[in-house]
Amino acid sequence: MNNRGRFGSRLGVVMASAGSAVGLGNIWRFPTEVGQNGGAAFILVYIVFVLFLALPVMVSEFVIGRSSGTNIVHAFRKLAPAKWWMIIGFMGVLAGFLVLSFYSVVAGWTLKYMVDAVANRISRNDPGQIFNAFVSDTWSPLFYMAIFLLLTHLVVIRGIGGGIERYSKLMMPLLLLIIFILVGCSLSMSGSVDGIRFLLQPDLTKVTPDVILSAMGQAFFSLSVGIGCLATYASYFSKNMNLVGSAVHVCTIDTLVAIMSGFIIFPAVFSVEGVSVDAGAGLVFITLPHVFSSAFSHMPLLGYIFSTLFYLLLLLAALTSSISMHEICTAYVSEHYKLTRKRAATLVTLAYLVLGTACSLSFGPWKDYTLAGMTVFDWFDFATAMFIMPIGGIFISLFAGWVLERKLLTDELTNNGTLKMRGLKVLVFLIRWVAPIGVGMVFLDQVVKLIEN
Repeated sequence: MNNRGRFGSRLGVVMASAGSAVGLGNIWRFPTEVGQNGGAAFILVYIVFVLFLALPVMVSEFVIGRSSGTNIVHAFRKLAPAKWWMIIGFMGVLAGFLVLSFYSVVAGWTLKYMVDAVANRISRNDPGQIFNAFVSDTWSPLFYMAIFLLLTHLVVIRGIGGGIERYSKLMMPLLLLIIFILVGCSLSMSGSVDGIRFLLQPDLTKVTPDVILSAMGQAFFSLSVGIGCLATYASYFSKNMNLVGSAVHVCTIDTLVAIMSGFIIFPAVFSVEGVSVDAGAGLVFITLPHVFSSAFSHMPLLGYIFSTLFYLLLLLAALTSSISMHEICTAYVSEHYKLTRKRAATLVTLAYLVLGTACSLSFGPWKDYTLAGMTVFDWFDFATAMFIMPIGGIFISLFAGWVLERKLLTDELTNNGTLKMRGLKVLVFLIRWVAPIGVGMVFLDQVVKLIEN
């Protein structure tokens, strides 16, 4: 295990794991879900499910990763009495390839918008037309996607201590600093009070079964659990690392980033007439350029700083997540095929370039090539979000709760009895029963909606 590298500090563990969890889903998808599901009421339900659903799955991944000390596929082979459990590990590697392939395309868009913000080229005139023209182009999106993957590659090839930990300890504090600066700017806007009220005054009449299931799904997907990212990182943890404490810190940072993103976006949106809080997926690239230009029309310099920092924030969030997804695949390829990290990471990056190209072209020259009405991009997104992640989450929690020896689970959670942990039985109950049932409900809800549509 020593030859694999190891995180050198608890801060490095928390920053890297939080970086894996914090991504575009926090800053883009979470505000979209909040806007479409009743504001503060959704946030309350979301926090409940972070504690009782996502946290137990995260702890399960930490236990599996550290106790095995190897990549996600070999972890199940090492720990499982039945070899078919390796399928869950292979699903994690497959998810890593599929997710980062389409994720890198969207991350490339954020890189492009950050460059445009720095160059002061973001315009409020026809932002939808500008965005659609860009994503449907052949070469520009591919260029930005390739640059983003190169940035990810340059971190991963440096290993755990000198790469992932070092840059996570740099990027995550910077990300948090930018968030607090942007929150301050957003709260200074006229009309921000309405946005704050939307986020802080829950209307419990809006808590419907659909809102509950949406919050449950967001809590699960926001933390990047279910595909082995965190299990892979945990394989580099030292034996004296407090797994439960680290998981609580990661969940806290992830939830803080998501909620603070709401405090960035909604006060700004409420400050501009004619902009809907449920703008959906176009919020970041179409709605917000218009909001930035309009809200700061009398203070162009502040608008320039705000938009630049916002897209830098998106880029940092995308990069910290992409590093962890790349590491799932790099660790497996390196250890299974006995390759150096540099060679394994290079092969993985090349694979991402190929698959990412197919996803990117889905918006342009290949947009008419569909299967069941979905492009390559849509299929990758659909397969991971609809099947691989929820099924992985179900079986990871079942494995930790029912297949691992109870003593091994307890020893990992208490560091062989050196940590006195209150609520251990409650946590084990959540891992064994609540997490798999909750994730199963999200999965069945998605299946039912798919059938109905």
